[in-house]
Formats: sequence, C-alpha cells, structure tokens
Amino acid sequence: MLIDDIKITVSAGHGGKGAVAFNKNVMSLGPAGGSGGDGGSIYCEGVADLGALRQFRYKKDLTATKGQDGRGQFVDGKDGEDLILKVPVGTVIHNLETKIDQEITAIGERVVVAKGGHGGKGNFLFRSPRNTSPRRFQEGLAGEKFVLRMELKLIADVGLIGVPNSGKSSLINELTNAKSKVANYPFTTLEPHLGAYYELILADIPGIIAGASGGKGLGIKFLRHVERTKILFHLVSAESTSPVKEYKIIRKELGAYNKELLKKKEYLFLTKSDVLSAAALKKKKETLKKLNSNVMPISIYDFDSIEKVKKILNAIIKKKYAKK
Repeated sequence: MLIDDIKITVSAGHGGKGAVAFNKNVMSLGPAGGSGGDGGSIYCEGVADLGALRQFRYKKDLTATKGQDGRGQFVDGKDGEDLILKVPVGTVIHNLETKIDQEITAIGERVVVAKGGHGGKGNFLFRSPRNTSPRRFQEGLAGEKFVLRMELKLIADVGLIGVPNSGKSSLINELTNAKSKVANYPFTTLEPHLGAYYELILADIPGIIAGASGGKGLGIKFLRHVERTKILFHLVSAESTSPVKEYKIIRKELGAYNKELLKKKEYLFLTKSDVLSAAALKKKKETLKKLNSNVMPISIYDFDSIEKVKKILNAIIKKKYAKK
C-alpha cells in the first residue's frame, strides 16, 4: 500500500549541560568544566523510493539523540547524532505548528525539520579577572519539537487520467514496465503507478469519479497527484455509452479541485478502439473532437496507434531537453 499522507512528531536532541569543575593538576588552578554537546538535529532527505513513507506507519514519534554533558578537565560533551528521515521525492513537509512548508524535489536533497538544542557552557568559559573561580554553568537548550504532516505529491511528466476502467493501466503497461494491475471492473488501481518511458516519468492516476473533488470515493487523494504532472493524457473508453459525459465529469472535477489543472496540455485518447467498427469509431471521435482537438483512437492491440502515442512522448522528450 502506498502511504502518501501521514503525520509524525519529531523531537530534536536537547543540548548537554555544562560542567562545574576545577583543574586537578598540581600547580594548575582555575575552572576546568567543559561545555555540553549540541543536540542532534532531524533532517528529511529525498530518495527515489515512493514507498518510503511506510516507515512512519507505526513509528510516528522520532527523536534525535541529546548532546552529552560537559566534564572536568576541559572535556566538552559529544554532540548528539543527527537523525536523517528518508522521504520520497515529491514530498511536501507541512509543519503544523509554524505553518511553514518545505518540499523535497530531488534525490539527495536534505532539509532540516527540527534543530537540536545548543549545549550549555561549562564554568571554564565564565572565568574572568574578577572571578577566577566561577561556579556558573549553563543548562543545555531544548531541541525543537514539531508535529509534521508528510504529503507525497507525485512528480511526473505525463499523468494518465480518466474514469475507472478507461484503459490507463493497460496503456502504461504497454509503454513502460509499470506492471499496473489490469481487470475489467471499476477501481482496478487503488494507488498511483509510475513507469519510465526513456527520460519521461508516466503516472497512472487511479480512476476519478463524479464528486471526487469533494472527497467522494478516493477523491482528493488522487486529484492531488494530478497537480504535479506537466501534461495530461485523458483516456475515454470506446466501450463507453456516454464518452462525452465521462470526459466532462473528469474536467469538472479537475476544475473544482484546482482551476490551474484545466490549463495543462491535454491529449485525449479514445481507448479500446479495436472493439468498434470503423464507422462507430469515427462517430465517437468526431463527437469528442468538439471538446478536444487532440483526440486520437488507440488500442494496445494496434501497433500503429501505439506508435503514434510514442511519437507524442518522443516530442515531449525533445521539448524537455530543449529547456535544459
């Protein structure tokens, strides 16, 4: 199961306290208390594994180690170890207390989500000409503690959208090695699947239904993923008795969730075209063309039509390189 939205509590390490001590060496007088070590901080680091948030399913309280206390003879305490939390690229980290959001957009990118507390000063650092034997020291400062919401928003070049059973899984399997589940019933896909077509990442977005923008079905969960795709492949099944209605349902839900989604480049594919006669297919194509001029009948059993899809993807790759 893909976990893409979860809350955790992070607690950075407290700083160690400074020591009050005096030099034990003969003929060497004066304060010798060391300072405490800094507490460990907590970082989030981007990884390619989309399932990385699963680690927080049962372990929701994460704590970094505290700094060690200072000791005598000028020995400072060791710093606490930092805690590195591996999260998928595309994760937005919402700090529910500071209301500050951070985003992980690249593998290896690291951001601090809770800073460790500074270690306290030992009495050696409080010496002065007027106070040669200070007994003053500092307690270590507390590390930061926050409640975080980790929200994974998939980052893909192309998002495949459509009502349940519109052929998205079959198409992404044909173009990539995504191995998305395929069956002839609604809600085949219960979580997004990614596939790679050369340099492009394709995302099979689970079927969207009427009312999804209001939370119906799996609703908002999947519309959130559509936000992060650059281009949309909208699939409508040729088996549908009301293809125009299905197309409009998806467009309505996209707009209700975020009007910016309607501005994305969209290609409309009439899938499973092999099940219709040439005349029936032409009629449905002409009807849909009134809604989207980029309509194209395709079938995974029709080599030429899949090659046309690949041609579109190849053109997207060229544009991607041109921007670099």
